[in-house]
Order: sequence, then C-alpha cells, then structure tokens
Amino acid sequence: MDTTNEAALREQTTLRLEKAMGSFGTAALAKMEQQLPWFRRMPPEQRSWIGLVAQAGIAAFVEWFKSAERTRPAIAGEVFGTAPRDLMRSVKLQHTIDMIRVIIDVVETRLDELAAPGGEAQLREAILRYTRDVAFGAAQVYARAAETRAAWDARLEALVVNAVLRGEVDDGMHSWAAALGWTSKPVTVIAGYTPEDEEPEVTIDQMQLASRRARVDVLAGVQGRRVIVIVGGAADPLEASRPIAAKCGPGPVVVGPQVGDLYDSTVSARAALAGLRAAAGWPDAPRPVLAAELLPERALDGDEEARRYLVEQVYNPMCAAGAPLLDTLTTYLEQGSSLEATARLLFVHPNTVRYRLRRVAELTGLAPTDGRNAFTLRIALVLGRFSERVPRP
Repeated sequence: MDTTNEAALREQTTLRLEKAMGSFGTAALAKMEQQLPWFRRMPPEQRSWIGLVAQAGIAAFVEWFKSAERTRPAIAGEVFGTAPRDLMRSVKLQHTIDMIRVIIDVVETRLDELAAPGGEAQLREAILRYTRDVAFGAAQVYARAAETRAAWDARLEALVVNAVLRGEVDDGMHSWAAALGWTSKPVTVIAGYTPEDEEPEVTIDQMQLASRRARVDVLAGVQGRRVIVIVGGAADPLEASRPIAAKCGPGPVVVGPQVGDLYDSTVSARAALAGLRAAAGWPDAPRPVLAAELLPERALDGDEEARRYLVEQVYNPMCAAGAPLLDTLTTYLEQGSSLEATARLLFVHPNTVRYRLRRVAELTGLAPTDGRNAFTLRIALVLGRFSERVPRP
C-alpha cells in the first residue's frame, strides 16, 4: 500500500508523463531508425504501425503507473492491439525486445525531467517492472502464435501425406506443401511403423529432427501404427532413410523409388506401402530396405505393379534374347544352381552356361548365381508364363 507521500509523487509524475507522452513516440521512432537495421529495412506502412505500437505501449505504461493497483499489463490488447495481425509475422520476438529496449532508453534519458522531484527512484522502478512484464507478455504472445502455427502446420502436413497416399496429387496439395515451405526435389517416400507407447506427435518431431541433421526435408504423417515420411532433396534415398528408420518402431522400414517431385510421389508411396505389407515374407530383409528389393514378395502378395515390373523388365527382355537363354536359366534354377548339371542336361559346355547366365544378369540386373536374385528370377519366370497363358474358352 503506497504512503501518502508516494501517492502524491506518483500523481505529480503522472501529470508530467501525460504532458510529455506525445513526444515519446516520435523520439522512440527516431532512435529505432538510428539503432535498428531491421527497422530501417521495413516498408513505410509497417514502420508506421510500429510507431503506433510504441505509442500504445507508452500510453499503457502511463495508465499502469497512475493506477494504485499495479496488475500485469494485457500485452496483446493494450500494446499489440493497435497493430494488424500481419505485423506479428514481420516483427520477430527479438525485434520486439529491441523495441522495448529503445523505448526504455528514451524514457530513461528524460527520467529527471519526467519524474516529480524526489520521485526518480519511484519512476525508475516502475519502468523496470513494466518493461519486465511487457517482455514476459510479449514472449507469451509469440509462444501462443508459435503453438497455433505449429498446430496448423501439423494439420497441413497430415493433409499432404494423406493426399499422396490417396493419389490426389493436384495443385491444391502443392499449395499446402508450399505453405509448409516445401520446394525439395527429388522425392522419396518411406514407410514404417511407429514406436510402441509413443505419441504420434513425438514420433514425427523425432523424425523431423533426424532429417534436419541429415540435411533433407521431410513431411510425415501417422496412420494407425504406420508412419509415412516424404523425403525431399536426398542424393541417396537409402542413406537418407537410415536416421529416419532409427526413429521408427520395431518392424520393417521400406524405401520407395525416388521420383522427380511431389506430383509423382504417389508412385513411390504405393511401392513403399506394398513393400511394408509384403516384408513379412522376407524376415531377414535389411532395415531399411528398398521397395525394389521386395519385388518377389510384393508380387506374391498381389501387388500388380510389382508383377508388371517383373514381367516387363525381367521376363520379357529374356524372351526377346531367345529361347536358349530362358531354357538355360530355368534348368539352372531347377538344378539347384549347379553349372555342371545344367550343362549336362542341355548338352552344352559349362562355359556356355556361364555366358548365358552373365547375359541374363546384363539384361535384368539380377545375377542368377546370387540366392536372392535367383528367387526373384524364379518368380519372374512364373509370372511371365502366366502372362502368356491362352485364356480358357
């Protein structure tokens, strides 16, 4: 509770503040122009709004100082209420602190003139308390704005991921991605599972942190237990997926093929999800694993794109190269990958078998002498023969 003398000093100082209040805004703007480079770079309209904010802050201080009950100022309404909402996007928290510091300096340089005789300490203490409360209030305003923006960004991110999974990759989806600052090319989609007993938001935050360390951009979304991550700007998709895979829960992590941009990202997403479903057929698959390495499991699981690829890119080139190539590969696989047994059954020299197997590897990129590749070739042979079946009448 103020004493009578303190109340009288406050009243006298208040009168002096009210008389000088009009010149404070002009002096504060002049000093900001002199000391703050970011303020000088602002367009005239925004600088005029800054002037109104400064004037509002000074007026709010005078009202606060005059009141016997010194409650914390309502920073959002009293100080920033005069400015348009767009100004919050242009003026950062650090800029706000700079503004407060300049206004303090302006008031303190005229402290002896503004305070009633004997009221200098009272006014100085009031200035410190008020500016402290304004600084805390400004931090709360920016924190709320950041939380709102983060929540909005999370919704946009989920919309982009859902659009990619549904194949609705249109200009509307690109505008959502652009609002998130997405400009990265090329693009890869990664699919895995969320960690057990972990909130989806935590999983996504961890993946975004890992992606920043790997210097790639990501958009992530969680659907049930699945987590879908769109990675942009990665030179090596498999290498870029490793830190993201480390944040996934138990189970496979599948990397879709790299595509040019978001317009083609649905292709990568379909392959990654098909691989995730079929990965159970290859328990020893590496983690992460490329969707292309799961082609036989995907084909057996009913993935039409994998079946089409194995027929068109594996079986058909061997067919075009001639029947001996197919006969040699078929015999070699049926004889347990034995060169000698294959050569005996085909009545050819083992070197001929070796040549034909090398030719298969050149045409398909799959070496029959490798166990995993041999399995893929066997599935391609079966699917190719299915494709040549004469339909039943």
